[in-house]
Amino acid sequence: MPDETIDAFHRGAFHLVQPVGRGHRAGMDAMLLASLVLDERPVRIADLGAGAGAAGLAVAARLPEASIVLVERSPDMAVFARKSLALPQNAGIASRAEVVEADVTLTGRARVAAGLADDSFHHVIMNPPFNDPCDRKTPDVLKAEAHAMTDDLFESWIRTAGAITIPGGQLSLIARPQSIADIIAACGRRFGGIEITPIHPRAGENATRILVTAIKGSRARLQLRAPLLMHDRPDAHAFASFVDDLNNGRIGYRRLR
Repeated sequence: MPDETIDAFHRGAFHLVQPVGRGHRAGMDAMLLASLVLDERPVRIADLGAGAGAAGLAVAARLPEASIVLVERSPDMAVFARKSLALPQNAGIASRAEVVEADVTLTGRARVAAGLADDSFHHVIMNPPFNDPCDRKTPDVLKAEAHAMTDDLFESWIRTAGAITIPGGQLSLIARPQSIADIIAACGRRFGGIEITPIHPRAGENATRILVTAIKGSRARLQLRAPLLMHDRPDAHAFASFVDDLNNGRIGYRRLR
């Protein structure tokens, strides 16, 4: 059995080298996160906790003027991100992307020394760990690191986002609905104009994820948006057409304002 695979995303627009049997393998969450960035300018984007680079590379594949910094703490996962950039299938993206091996929670001079300077990114995206530490443990250390929350996780990650995002820049993240209060509290005075979209598997079923965007320095009020339904019929297994377009990088998910 191979210890890694090369997987196509956005119907072949980019490829990812991912571990087999250990670590986190990217899927729909990363693609929906990437869809939150809509910007045709030559912008800099930081993907915090990037893993093998799925969300950041998805943004780069859809936005040809964007440059991406993949920020990953795990040396093992950073290797996969570098392997992904080295793939010939990603030649059109690699010149606009780099890997920074650093802990997202670094502060002050240590963070700047790691390559994350103040006010240097137009967009920051993140898919933070989402499992409570009390949840069932996995023997896979890489997967445990990718999935297990720590105390004040959103405060520390969004603090870093607030420091490195330019005034007026956008924070985008995907999380579980149970984290709404923590996310809003962490945004505090750093980010306003928060827009939250719940994602439901089907009509009548509870939300399993939320999409969140916010603008640095904005004082606009929070908006709770209409839900996204992954499947638009009770018996459907295929994604709803709008969700399928987001998942495959054909469109982005635009903010209300």
